[in-house]
Amino acid sequence: MPPGTVTPVKLWFCPNDELAPELAVALAAHWLDADEQETAGRFLFEHDRRQYLVAHALVRRVLALESGIPEAESVIWRSSRGRPFLQKPAEGLPRGGRQLDFNLSHADGHNVLGVVRRHRIGVDVERLDRGHRSLDVISGTFAREEREWVARAVGRERDRRVLRLWTLKEAYSKGRGLGLGLSFDSFAFTLAEDRGVVSFRPPDDDCPERWRFVELEPAPGVLVAVAVLVGPDEEPVLQLHHGFPWRRAAPEEFVLPRPLRAGPCPCPC
Repeated sequence: MPPGTVTPVKLWFCPNDELAPELAVALAAHWLDADEQETAGRFLFEHDRRQYLVAHALVRRVLALESGIPEAESVIWRSSRGRPFLQKPAEGLPRGGRQLDFNLSHADGHNVLGVVRRHRIGVDVERLDRGHRSLDVISGTFAREEREWVARAVGRERDRRVLRLWTLKEAYSKGRGLGLGLSFDSFAFTLAEDRGVVSFRPPDDDCPERWRFVELEPAPGVLVAVAVLVGPDEEPVLQLHHGFPWRRAAPEEFVLPRPLRAGPCPCPC
């Protein structure tokens, strides 16, 4: 691959309000498979069911745009750790290529979906008003240097630091396909005071050079983190789309900077 090859990283930020409840139900009836329909029917509360329907309609719509496979015909399977993947036809995707990876996150009325054509992507979204009680538990799972950084702040700034780290850790673990199977104290981020990853100390079996990270706040009080696995000669550019993708409006673009290395690299990059 030529040095400096631009790698598009596509991100959709879609609040539930972008899709009317009755439309979400209608799309789900036509697009979701039998397992998804069964899962949707098990929710006790309507707001949880709506969250699920909007999120999964978003997945199938975006995959149709990116792959060329119609929404109702996409076959989505899950790994043993629960990570979803698109089943690719043997002859390749109708819109070209054989690789396409995606990752979904949702939190209290907001959905984020990331897609890349090669390698892996992980995303996470959290609301700053999620409540204080769980934040002490969350921060207790962090690496020592991260806990010390959190402890130097108070009030809302402390809450923001916890959730910035949590979303980045979730995005990275989801990008690797490990989910909660990866101990969150086995790797650490050093963050800028406002926004941005300064350095990344990965787990013992990974290299910081393999990953790019970005933090976003696409709506006030809503934090999004993205982790993308890239090759050494690739320059990932994130394209942020807002709303449900009925049409292809021009996205915002962000360059994903390379974090500084933190510690030795145990694997060839």
